[in-house]
Amino acid sequence: MLEALTGFVVVGLAIAVGWVVGRIDLLGPHARHVLGRLTFFVLSPFLLFVVLAEADVKTLFSALLPVSAIAAAVVFLVYIVVARLIWRRSVGETLIGTLSAGQVNSNNMGIPLSAYLLGSAAYPAPVILLQLLIFTPISMAIFEAVSTGQRRFLPILRRTVTNPIVVGSVLGVLVSVSGLDLPPIVLDPLELVADACVPVLLISYGISLHGQRVLGTSSRRRDILLASTLKLLVMPVAAWAIARFVFGLDAQDVLIVTVLAALPTAQNVFNYSQRFDVGETIARDTVFVTTIGCVPVLLLATLLLTP
Repeated sequence: MLEALTGFVVVGLAIAVGWVVGRIDLLGPHARHVLGRLTFFVLSPFLLFVVLAEADVKTLFSALLPVSAIAAAVVFLVYIVVARLIWRRSVGETLIGTLSAGQVNSNNMGIPLSAYLLGSAAYPAPVILLQLLIFTPISMAIFEAVSTGQRRFLPILRRTVTNPIVVGSVLGVLVSVSGLDLPPIVLDPLELVADACVPVLLISYGISLHGQRVLGTSSRRRDILLASTLKLLVMPVAAWAIARFVFGLDAQDVLIVTVLAALPTAQNVFNYSQRFDVGETIARDTVFVTTIGCVPVLLLATLLLTP
C-alpha cells in the first residue's frame, strides 16, 4: 500500500511547491498565464509525442480501448445532459465540466499508479491514445469555435490539426505504428523537454490554488460535485460493468480498466481552461477533489478485483 501512495506523494509535492510559489508571489502576477502557455504550446506536445512513440502498438490497440471509450462516453453523456440541457451552462463551461468528469489523468498519475497497483506502466497507453487522438481533437475544435466565434468547418479544422497537442500526439502514434526506433541523438533531447511538462503543469496548478477555496464558488459548486461524482464513482463502475458483462474480459483486464477509469481528472483539463479562459474554477476544483478522492476508490478497487 505504501508503494501505491508514492504517485500521490510525488504529485502532491509538486502541487505544494506551486502553492508556496504562488503564496510568496515568486514569479509575479502573470505566472499562471505564462506557465499555462508554456505547458500547452511547448511541453505537452513533446511529452505526448514521447509517450506515444515509445508505446507498444499491441497495447495501444488492445481490448482495453473500447471499454475505456464506452465508459467515458457514458459519463460524458450524463454530464452534458445535466449541465447543458438542465442547467443551461455555456458550451465552453459544459465542455470543461464534461472533460473534468471523464478525462482521466492517464499520464503523470496513470503511469506511476499503474506500475505500483497493476505491475506495469504500459496499461494506460490505450487511454492515452483514446484521449489524445479522439477526445483532444474534438475538444480543441469546439474550444477554437467558441473562443474565435468561427463556425466554418475548414478554418476550425485547420486550427485543430495545427494545434501543437494534436500534432505531437499524431506524430507519436505514427512513430509507434511504423515501428521506427528513434536513435538516442533524436530521442534524448525530446525526452529532456518532455520531462519538464509534468512538474511545470503541477506547479502551475499549485499556484492557481493559492488564494482560492475549493468548492468556494457557490454558483459552480454543483458542477464540480457532479463532475467529481461521475469521475470517482460512475465511471469506474461503468468500466467494470462493461468489461465484465459486455466484453467478458478476464479478471485481470477487468481490474485494469476499472483502475484506469478511477484515476483522477487530468490536469490537462485545467490547462485547457487556462488556455481558453473558460471554466477554470470547475476544472481546478474537480482536479483537486478527484485527486484526493480517488485514493480510497483505487485502493478499494484493487482490493476487491485483484484476481
